[in-house]
Amino acid sequence: MYLLIPAAGSGRRMGSDRNKLLLPVFGKPLIAWTLLAAKASRSIRWIGVVGQPDDFPDFKDIINGVGMSKMVHLIPGGTTRQESVFCGLQGLPAVAERVLIHDGARCLVTPALFDRCAEELLTCAGLIAAIPVKDTIKIVEPTKKLITGTPDRRNLWAAQTPQGFQVEVLTRCHREGAEKGWQVTDDAMLYEQCGLPVKIVPGEETNLKVTTIMDLAIAEFILRQRSKEGA
Repeated sequence: MYLLIPAAGSGRRMGSDRNKLLLPVFGKPLIAWTLLAAKASRSIRWIGVVGQPDDFPDFKDIINGVGMSKMVHLIPGGTTRQESVFCGLQGLPAVAERVLIHDGARCLVTPALFDRCAEELLTCAGLIAAIPVKDTIKIVEPTKKLITGTPDRRNLWAAQTPQGFQVEVLTRCHREGAEKGWQVTDDAMLYEQCGLPVKIVPGEETNLKVTTIMDLAIAEFILRQRSKEGA
């Protein structure tokens, strides 16, 4: 299985002036934990880290530090996640038929989730890891902040990554999205816009996206607990 990791995360919401994936969490840069989970996966054999060239020297040090220099390739990205994933698709080996895409900031992903998604992708055209929503969700009118509806949460799932797709189909969807000016927050939206089915694969409650200082503290706690359990 081939894996692309969008890795151009900003540290603005953490009060940092550097890529948040370089920030330390439980003794290692955040992206190191993402890479270690991919390294421990049975299915992943090739990884493309898509980011800004200014970060590549730091990424190279991290990749070498976790012993993954032969399987990780650095790919210059674009100005948005959408553009970066498209750049990553162009950087895949020509033989790649299927690809998983995983946000570098989801550093708590487990090897088991990578493998589960990789196995499911053998029998479907597109999938995402996701978990059922536990909160009651309100639809709100933006100006007056009045509630306009309450969707049935039994039908709501919170999207995560990995997300997996057939390379040729996803590339075609990205091209159509660029031509039509679609702006999406994940690759599954491109599939949806093109009328293609996307399957849900059960994700993990701990597979949070580290965005804020609070997320960083939670990630530190979870990694510490995993370390104790593995001791």
